[in-house]
Amino acid sequence: MFLSVFDVFKIGVGPSSSHTMGPMVAAARFLDRLRAAPFSAKGLKVRLHGSLAFTGKGHATDRASILGLAGFTPLAYDAEEAEKALALINETREVRPEGLGVLAFDPNSDLVFDFGPALPGHANGMVLMATDAQGDVILQETYYSIGGGFVMTEAELAAGKDTDEGTPVPYPFKSAAEMLEMSAHSGLTIAQMKRANEVARGARDLDAGIQRVWHVMRDCINRGFEGEGILPGGLGVKRRARGIHESLLAERGMNLSAPHVVNDWLSAYAMAVNEENAAGGQVVTAPTNGAAGVVPAVIRYWLDHVPGATEARVPEFLLTAAAIGGLVKFNASISGAEAGCQAEVGSAAAMAAAGFCAVLGGSPAQIENAAEIALEHHLGMTCDPVKGLVQVPCIERNGLGAIKAVSAASLSMRGDGTHFVPLDAAIETMRQTGQDMHEKYKETSLGGLAVNVPNC
Repeated sequence: MFLSVFDVFKIGVGPSSSHTMGPMVAAARFLDRLRAAPFSAKGLKVRLHGSLAFTGKGHATDRASILGLAGFTPLAYDAEEAEKALALINETREVRPEGLGVLAFDPNSDLVFDFGPALPGHANGMVLMATDAQGDVILQETYYSIGGGFVMTEAELAAGKDTDEGTPVPYPFKSAAEMLEMSAHSGLTIAQMKRANEVARGARDLDAGIQRVWHVMRDCINRGFEGEGILPGGLGVKRRARGIHESLLAERGMNLSAPHVVNDWLSAYAMAVNEENAAGGQVVTAPTNGAAGVVPAVIRYWLDHVPGATEARVPEFLLTAAAIGGLVKFNASISGAEAGCQAEVGSAAAMAAAGFCAVLGGSPAQIENAAEIALEHHLGMTCDPVKGLVQVPCIERNGLGAIKAVSAASLSMRGDGTHFVPLDAAIETMRQTGQDMHEKYKETSLGGLAVNVPNC
């Protein structure tokens, strides 16, 4: 099992990795199939199913699908150009992806939200179609957005091609138990083993790439601290990160703050990221957009508040976190539509706790313990976004996830790494809980807070 650090931490666009980035990626893949086809298409159609239909409007799935068919990708996304493109598409009812000429596409009739049963492969399913001049379908593909911006075709999902099994890696751990065993046998840390795996798979300029990921995270926090006003979508949610940050800065040096105010710093860092995500800004999946604030918040807390912290060790943090994220994805899920928010913020907290424990000098056993504590105490958490928007309860939930991550790492450092519940057991419990969880609590906005608070 190999999942690159750059698969876990992908630079993309908000508000959702599964509902925004995923459909955009799926559309790009479909365009590539069309470019390779021996025939010329004249039009395009999209049908969204399951969670992509139920929360698609709030998660900007329709916009992402349209822009993807127009040739936009998450990594190269330009918000200003996207708005121009959408306006032109709505006016002309055409898209013009590179190499495919002019294709008919009416956003009002060629993009359908299907509120019937979800497709069988995954809660996040979509069908893309190309048509001829008569409107008959000449090419069709089903895609599943399985969380964190990962996309698979129906055939790939059936074949189980979720992770890249190419060139062998020196430390192919598929469980936390194997990870600890390989670490003990090799004498390497989790980050060192993850680094060796990345190098074996041909990673170049690894540290520079990881630093770029961190810089996008850092810049996202800073933009969040500058943002003001009301978030889009109609809920009327006010941006709060800037005000919290300014009040915390004003209190510095005044000896007025109680020790627990450090939690407000963690929340401010996380909320800044998730407010940017809710506004459709550039974020890093960590491991998803809905949970994008937890890992950067803990890194920023470490750098700004822990003596001896240095950016030179950020790669160690992120490599360790990526190793844990890979285990969760391989053995359970990081998709809120598949397993609830325990799979998103819970996974993010486990990753952040592991990374933080690593840079604090924790042993591999203490790191595994930190990840387990953080994940265990998110088990059962539902995904119930009000009005289908990644705002309530998502923004604050990232702050509390960051707080739990720091607490888990600190608690693990007070022990020697031995503990009662293994990380593998927590991951398997999360998988089973997600499987048993009612669909209305898995990113459909049909239960929980989504139906018990005013949403308009």
